[in-house]
Amino acid sequence: MSAGAFCNREVVVAPATTDIVTIAQLMRQHHVGDVVIVDDSDPERVIPRGIITDRDIVLELVAGGVALDRVAAGDVMSHELVTAHEEDSLWQTIQRMHAFGIRRMVVVNNAGGLEGILTLDDLIELLADELSTLAKILPHSRAREKSRRE
Repeated sequence: MSAGAFCNREVVVAPATTDIVTIAQLMRQHHVGDVVIVDDSDPERVIPRGIITDRDIVLELVAGGVALDRVAAGDVMSHELVTAHEEDSLWQTIQRMHAFGIRRMVVVNNAGGLEGILTLDDLIELLADELSTLAKILPHSRAREKSRRE
């Protein structure tokens, strides 16, 4: 399965000039822990430039006593955005997330346009489902073998 096939395509986005309070409100409104910061200069393509997480807001700004009304998303976002291409396998994507120590991976197409986002929670849910299916194989196999012998 590819990153593009499994990623969440409903991504909350905002330009870098958006103030932090608005970013936090977007997170609350959409029940997400991140907002992808996009280049808004080309209305035809949505190009991701960074990401800001709820953790960034709390640890970098709130805990640091920074006046939130003076900060824009572009001031806090990760500037070196790590992405996966939509055709990358989930295994490649997981390895990349591990290598960079990130919990959220923005998924892009060949033109660099935003396709979706893949989170650690998404991957854990998928793997839990797959492990559950695997766990059911053994009892089913045993029952099948038993019915053959009878």
